[in-house]
Amino acid sequence: MRFYLGTHKAVWLERLDVPLFISRRTLEGRKSLPRARAGWALDSGGFTELHGGGRWSISAAEYAAQVDRYAAEIGRLEWVAPMDWMCEPSVRAQTGLSVAEHQARTVANFGELRDLLGPLVIPVVQGWTLAEFTECVARYYHAGHELHREPVVGVGSICRRGQTLEICRVVRTLQRLFDLRMHGFGVRGEALHALGDVLTSADSMAWSYAARRSPPLRACSHARCSNCPRYAMRWRDRLLAGVQPRLFDHEGVPT
Repeated sequence: MRFYLGTHKAVWLERLDVPLFISRRTLEGRKSLPRARAGWALDSGGFTELHGGGRWSISAAEYAAQVDRYAAEIGRLEWVAPMDWMCEPSVRAQTGLSVAEHQARTVANFGELRDLLGPLVIPVVQGWTLAEFTECVARYYHAGHELHREPVVGVGSICRRGQTLEICRVVRTLQRLFDLRMHGFGVRGEALHALGDVLTSADSMAWSYAARRSPPLRACSHARCSNCPRYAMRWRDRLLAGVQPRLFDHEGVPT
């Protein structure tokens, strides 16, 4: 499994030697961009877009143009998430749309971005119940996208679930039924430990939440370590040690 450390600091791309996961909204509008020291992946910022306004504020063409710039100027971009439509109840309360409509728009946007960006964009399966996730996979196949042939398939709408068992049930069922190589978005530590043998990759920014509620590290002079790369790296090392000890090198690549 490849692990991407989530960050809201663009400068970390040029400072850290581990895979990073960063939102488009963090990079958007910057006149200059850092050069990446390691491979990284781009989050489209969909939850913030939809939860804040109930719709996407940019078009697929505009998003693709941003991605092209990041790939060229930052470098080492491994993949990008599509402009998907999350299915959490709080998001659907903002859009006023059904799960089925969110899924239809997710699949349609992936097709549009695949035409614009090629394999750089990955498909993301959305749903809320287990049945809805399997229905979303079927929508992709009906649209001509054979997910079992994709190197990575994102699983969305799982990071804010309260039940680790339900997350595991969704991911393991998708793997068993469709043999997908999956990326878990924002997977919590307990679920990541339980799914280390199934997920191809995962990301998390939970270190910042933990740092806001903890004293700073002894080596740090700031009041909190919520923006601290030293804290983030120590958190990452502890997390990966608990998933599969001795199976990861410093860059998060299997040894």
